[in-house]
Amino acid sequence: MASGAKAGGPPGRRGGRAVLASRAVSRNLADPLVSQPGPDEAQNGFPPLPAAPSGEGFAAPSAAPRPVPPGRSIVLVGMPGAGKSAIGRRLAARLGLPFLDADTEIENAAGMTVAEIFARYGEAHFRDGERRVIARIAAGPPVVLATGGGAYVDARTRRALREAGAVTLWLRADVPVLKRRIAGRSNRPLFIGREPEEVLRGMMQARYPFYAEADIALDCGEDTPEVTTIRAERAIAGWQRPARLPVALSANAYEVVVGSGLLPRAAGLLSPHLPSRRVAIVSDASVAALHLPVLRAGLLEGGFDIRAEVTVPPGEGSKRLSMLEEVLEGILAAGADRKTSVIALGGGVVGDLAGFAAAVALRGMPFVQIPTTLLAQVDSSVGGKTGVNLRAGKNLAGAFHQPRIVLADTDTLATLPARELRAGWGEVAKHGLLQGPLWEWCEACGPAAMAGDPEALRHAVLESCRLKSGVVVADEREEAPEGGRALLNLGHTFAHALEAECGYDGTLLHGEAVAVGLGLAASLSARLGHCAQEWPGRVMEHLAAVGLPARIQDLPRGFSAEALLGRMRKDKKVRDGAMRFVLLRGAGEAFTTADVPAEAVEALLRDEGAA
Repeated sequence: MASGAKAGGPPGRRGGRAVLASRAVSRNLADPLVSQPGPDEAQNGFPPLPAAPSGEGFAAPSAAPRPVPPGRSIVLVGMPGAGKSAIGRRLAARLGLPFLDADTEIENAAGMTVAEIFARYGEAHFRDGERRVIARIAAGPPVVLATGGGAYVDARTRRALREAGAVTLWLRADVPVLKRRIAGRSNRPLFIGREPEEVLRGMMQARYPFYAEADIALDCGEDTPEVTTIRAERAIAGWQRPARLPVALSANAYEVVVGSGLLPRAAGLLSPHLPSRRVAIVSDASVAALHLPVLRAGLLEGGFDIRAEVTVPPGEGSKRLSMLEEVLEGILAAGADRKTSVIALGGGVVGDLAGFAAAVALRGMPFVQIPTTLLAQVDSSVGGKTGVNLRAGKNLAGAFHQPRIVLADTDTLATLPARELRAGWGEVAKHGLLQGPLWEWCEACGPAAMAGDPEALRHAVLESCRLKSGVVVADEREEAPEGGRALLNLGHTFAHALEAECGYDGTLLHGEAVAVGLGLAASLSARLGHCAQEWPGRVMEHLAAVGLPARIQDLPRGFSAEALLGRMRKDKKVRDGAMRFVLLRGAGEAFTTADVPAEAVEALLRDEGAA
């Protein structure tokens, strides 16, 4: 809702007397209200400002302005009474930016108060003008902008703020606090003649799903404006805009969003991309215990209806047809329809299984990937491949079904067991060998990433997704006669055979199998004269440096060369009965070929440790 004034802000009309435009404080940084409470703040629910607490890290109100994200405006959104103007003026002073109040700007432009605009022209007319004013301000030089309570509900306003690169800050407070702060305000059109608490609760239900799309959420509660301002400043300083990588398919294009703190904000990030706010979540028991409560809370706060939460046992053993049936039954029994989105929360197993369920349920349901493992974030969540394993081999039943969006919250990587984190690096190393310069980065920074360095992990996820999205866009369904998406199978012909021989029992993780496969692919390339003899050693040395197995003999069980070859001949990449391999000429120079003698493959397997 729009209001004549937010808590502590400059009103459009007080006690029936219009405030002259010349007294508007929207651009006046010298106004005493910047660092002191307005004359009516205490009576509107804000206590008088205390001295800044000492020894608690709080800065005095007169502290020097802090850095702000360059070229970006700070836009405060939230309910009436949340304190957007009071906090906004103080924040502007601390950041050294002009402060603007959207309602004041509208009143100055219209020559009448917000209440008069509502009375004379109606809310729809006001909202249209409000949207244009906010879009104009957002497109200009950086400011701190306080918006009316209903402004951020408008989809066009939210889009304009996103496109302008503004940082949106949602100030949250509960109903008793808001009710106290707006008490006595007669100039709020949507409150006239109505019970304030009833109006506030109705607004919360209607508006919170849209406020949830803000970049930052801050609970302001009973804190003084100065304390809330300092907390807001810290939140802005510590915030990093997530990276958004487009997967620009001709049909079903989507984004991969990479950053920290995405799970609590899932509602706001997902809602623009889904046909409804009805979802069914599929996870495994281990991941659900760690991350489902955070995701659930974020979705519910954003107005989502969680129709079902289906959990499966962790591990590759869940990628089977019988488990697919259980997932489908769980989703459909909850009343899901074609506008209900299936959310995969977990690693590659959950993503493949939930994605396949979404592809076949009701002949197709919207699908969201929220990968929580390194392997899933860098590889399996992007590209739309879904499926389950059969006794004959890995991923032999499945479908292409692209997600509506991928949310890769890198904070989840800190919860991974060390072995799971290392396994994900197998796919990162593969992408490095495919891309070229990324391989040199892997060699230099891989150990730091495996030690948990968040920036190194973020870079690995970003660059892997960048490479994979480009490959997928060029060859979505792996139909190119040579190269194309098939290049992403570097090392996988060997890896899938090793996994199948282990029976998907957890003794060999997918990323570990890929690591051994990369070593074998490099060795085969060298034996066939495609790359320099140094490459097999270089690849294996890097894999060992990050704690991955690099050779068959490094694995905890033995393998038969004959059995592995039998598995490889059933691989889904086989064409006309001929095995196909991805080989290397060097980093950044991979190619596909069927011109590989079976005897050379068998000899390599035996030399590397197979019986």
